[in-house]
Amino acid sequence: MAKDKRKSTGKNEGKIKQTGSKSEAAPVKKRKLDSEVPGGSDSAVSQEEASDNLEALGLTPEECRVLERKLKKERKKEEKRLKRESAIQEKKEEPPKPTGCELALQYLKSWSKKHEEWKFQKTRQTWLLLHMYDPEKIPDKYFKILLDYIAGLQGRARDTTVQKAEALMKQYDSSDDTKEEDLVAKMARIRDVLQILS
Repeated sequence: MAKDKRKSTGKNEGKIKQTGSKSEAAPVKKRKLDSEVPGGSDSAVSQEEASDNLEALGLTPEECRVLERKLKKERKKEEKRLKRESAIQEKKEEPPKPTGCELALQYLKSWSKKHEEWKFQKTRQTWLLLHMYDPEKIPDKYFKILLDYIAGLQGRARDTTVQKAEALMKQYDSSDDTKEEDLVAKMARIRDVLQILS
């Protein structure tokens, strides 16, 4: 059967050459095929049925194979595009990652409630120590837990925290804006930290 197809391909090519160039004849037939052939990119017709349909339109087996390859490529491109779009939608639907603040507060909660399961994390501790005077980042209910956490500090972390608290206290004492609410809250927190660590 393959030999017959090859032979017939050679005979039909001669006909195409007589009527005009192959590139001129093929696009006209392709345009026809895209609209008429049921084996296009959207249908689920088998390749054999599609090739039978193409041959019924008067195309040579070689032209049918070329057209089938093109249709197959178009289907693959469409599948890839659909996969990309679905992947983009999945990314949009994912919940946002928790911020450093949220992670640090969860760390503090787990320390206070599930002390046996709790694991030390240097980055969380560092974040808490850097932002412990800011009432917006660490609310009062968490600050009370943080004071208990700080009481257990040892070594360099404890020394550094005391030094920073003393430096901040001197800085705020010498400033003129001691009536601001934020400054008053920060100074109260600094005093609490110094009392616990001293």
